[in-house]
Amino acid sequence: MRILLVEDDDDIAGRLATGLRPAGFVVDRAKNGEDGYAMGAHDQFDAAILDLGLPQMQGLTVLRKWRADKRDMPVLILTAHGTWTEKVEGLNAGADDYITKPFHIPEVVARLRALMRRKSGAASPVLTHKDINLDTVAGKATVGGKEVELTASELRMLTYFMHRPGRVISQSELMEHLYALEASAESNTIEVYISRLRRKLGRNVITTVRGLGYRMD
Repeated sequence: MRILLVEDDDDIAGRLATGLRPAGFVVDRAKNGEDGYAMGAHDQFDAAILDLGLPQMQGLTVLRKWRADKRDMPVLILTAHGTWTEKVEGLNAGADDYITKPFHIPEVVARLRALMRRKSGAASPVLTHKDINLDTVAGKATVGGKEVELTASELRMLTYFMHRPGRVISQSELMEHLYALEASAESNTIEVYISRLRRKLGRNVITTVRGLGYRMD
């Protein structure tokens, strides 16, 4: 899943990015509130981690502007204080959850996954589509009860489809959510991974919608 991290502290941002990537998250970072607001307003993210004490524009201002712009991505507030009044203010401004510094990466990962499950309407960490089960915590997929071995990139792509069954997803959307903004990928990368998933999960699992993208049927 593609995460927007708005954090001015290089050490904290580096720790979060390093910890989130092995868990299947693509992380794009903004170092100040203005850049964070602009990225969140114009690009598509599955969730955001937003620090409150930011230069150029405070975190709560960023959040209020996103919500005023009808940006509905889940937002996990990162704060060094964690007072109940600050939490109430953030939740009233449109935050979905809070985590207080110092934090543990597994907790951040768990909270992000819970937020995205909630948004997609899935209460369980195990996503199911026909005979495919995907355990988003263990990072394991089964087809008809038999475990299927997936690479990290294949797992990220399958997770994205499993959260959006029946919806047509463009190739550019998949590229954005599989790779960070600074990363480069070959134009046929998506087609290669789609082909691999079909081979492992079943040829009719993902349909090509000509001129539009792909759909998990």
